Amino acid sequence: MERRLAAIMAMDIVGYSSLMERDEAGTLATLKMMRRKLVGPAVVRHNGRVVKMMGDGALIEFSSVVDAVESAVDIQRTLADKAADAPKLRIGINLGDIIIDGNDIYGDGVNVAARLEALADPGGVCVSSIVRDSLVNRVDEDFSDVGEHQFKNIERPIRAYHWPKRKEASKGRPALAKPDKPSIVVLPFDNMNANSEQEYFADGIVEALTAALARVRSFFVIARNTAFTYKGRQFDLRDVGRELGVGYALEGSVQRAGSRIRITAQLIETENGAHIWAEKFDGSLDDIFELQDSITEKVAGALQPSIQLAEIERTGRKRPQEFGAYDFTMQALPLCWHLEREETAKALELLEKALQIDPKYPLALSLTAWCHAQASVYNWTDDIEGAKARALKMAEEAASLSGDDPLILTVLGTAHTIVRNNGTARILLERAVSIDPNAAWAWSRLGWLEAYDDNCDPAIAHFEKSRRLSPFDPLTFNTYVGMASAYQGAGRFDEAVECFERALQDRPQAAWIHRSYAPSLLGAGRAEQAQRSFERLVAAYPDLTTAKVREAMVFSDRFMDVMTGQLRTLGLPD
Repeated sequence: MERRLAAIMAMDIVGYSSLMERDEAGTLATLKMMRRKLVGPAVVRHNGRVVKMMGDGALIEFSSVVDAVESAVDIQRTLADKAADAPKLRIGINLGDIIIDGNDIYGDGVNVAARLEALADPGGVCVSSIVRDSLVNRVDEDFSDVGEHQFKNIERPIRAYHWPKRKEASKGRPALAKPDKPSIVVLPFDNMNANSEQEYFADGIVEALTAALARVRSFFVIARNTAFTYKGRQFDLRDVGRELGVGYALEGSVQRAGSRIRITAQLIETENGAHIWAEKFDGSLDDIFELQDSITEKVAGALQPSIQLAEIERTGRKRPQEFGAYDFTMQALPLCWHLEREETAKALELLEKALQIDPKYPLALSLTAWCHAQASVYNWTDDIEGAKARALKMAEEAASLSGDDPLILTVLGTAHTIVRNNGTARILLERAVSIDPNAAWAWSRLGWLEAYDDNCDPAIAHFEKSRRLSPFDPLTFNTYVGMASAYQGAGRFDEAVECFERALQDRPQAAWIHRSYAPSLLGAGRAEQAQRSFERLVAAYPDLTTAKVREAMVFSDRFMDVMTGQLRTLGLPD
């Protein structure tokens, strides 16, 4: 295995997906021209080697740090002299040990270069401290120190430097501190057809999205009037993040072709310009208001889990000694949605640390309540009544501190469900969806409530709405379990089995599903499969009895009589 020290340049095109969306053929022709007439010659002039070209970028190797930086500055300056609408590049440079495999290169040095490229300004260059230190008195360029950064999958912090040197913040609007929760601005969408009617439609989408996100109480959302001060202006999203004190920006465009209209939207992390999520939505102008509502619902529903995942990843890049209550809670959040015993136990440990720092943090309290609710419902404890009581107590405490947060209301509604206060649960869950109609989990819990009351069709409708609002939600598998349970209660065992199997594809390790899957298979006349499922159940729950199942699950007596009878037939003792 050959190794050597090299300067590695990683390069990519800013907004590549949007450029291809707007003009695929034109963008491709421009990129080919840039590679042939700009990037290639500059690399050759500075003794570099193009390792590989990707669709939206390149990886280039130099034997000299000076050559790498001079080549990058040469490329960026030449590109800046061209038309203002020419594509912009981001370039990252690192000095490190690389592994050579044929014509390709690998190693930590390459990984760091790629992370620095994502941190670079459009039209700029970002280098590591080892590169900057190697340039002293050798390159006549000014760099600005932008501090240490903790990059994904790289344990040590990397100090980064920017070229061209960034202007002092005091020369523009003053920087604002980011709040201790996800913060976002919905920027004016671009009108791609210069049609005044379409302009109003684009502005309406932005207003509706801003209002929808503002209903998510765990988000900090910049008001529409402030966001629209950026309309028609050229700006760097990093400056927007600094000026408004937000971690995320949503931008997009509207394009019309006859009676059809296309909306594109992308979520970007303002600190480093990284794309978190992007999607396009097509529709007909026959009912423009219905289309606007539909797009708003889809975008808002998709943004919530996308931002949550981005926050979890961002927290993971911080050093544990810097964690506060919010950070510990973000670390616990994905574990809470696994609905598995070990992960839930780990989540409780993290949430306990959060509550030691801030005993009155509503999100940590509500998630702790949800973890205790899981322990009671999924037979993870012998003290089922105690777990239910703890869930209800902590959910009520969270609600007393933040009674208008849809997530907290949903947890409180769930806690009342597991103690069979279905009337109170319905009031709380309906209040949650009235505050935030895009609260996918609240719609799912309403589906569960209908299933508990043997109302199959309304339950299925609520579950379907939850899936539509958040199709990539980590709790989608549990939505399928809910649908299966609704069919199971209605005696529609074939449909129940289909939904249980869909859930198990996503969470094969969730053994508690077999409590319901095995009897449903038996009800569908699939005795051999039912026995295999039952064996999976007793392997995970060797002490399970029909009495414990009845105590944990909160379906109707009629439902539980049928289910426990089927489990008894399969061999579960009383």
